[in-house]
Amino acid sequence: MKNFVFLIVAIILEVIATSTLKKSENFTKLLPTVITLAGYAGAFYFLSLTLRTIPIGIAYALWSGIGIVLVTITAYFIYKQKLDLAAIIGIAFIIIGVIIIQLFSKSSAH
Repeated sequence: MKNFVFLIVAIILEVIATSTLKKSENFTKLLPTVITLAGYAGAFYFLSLTLRTIPIGIAYALWSGIGIVLVTITAYFIYKQKLDLAAIIGIAFIIIGVIIIQLFSKSSAH
């Protein structure tokens, strides 16, 4: 269970880092740049902790899939980025994939 907490922390830090990447304006704005770099460093650190018990492919699939969904939601609210139907359907497939891995995969460490 602790490793899934590490994975959740990794995902949250990656979402924060990715969301502030745009605000860093090509790393020319100090605070967003620091947040971005610290967020990615922390995300990779906590992702590495999950690899003690969660297979790398499963951990990365969950990390990137959930991250994509959360960054998309964040971008909608912060940057007012709209999604068309194809993007919504694609993100729904990502969510379905994460659910299938969590509920049915014997590769995932439960």
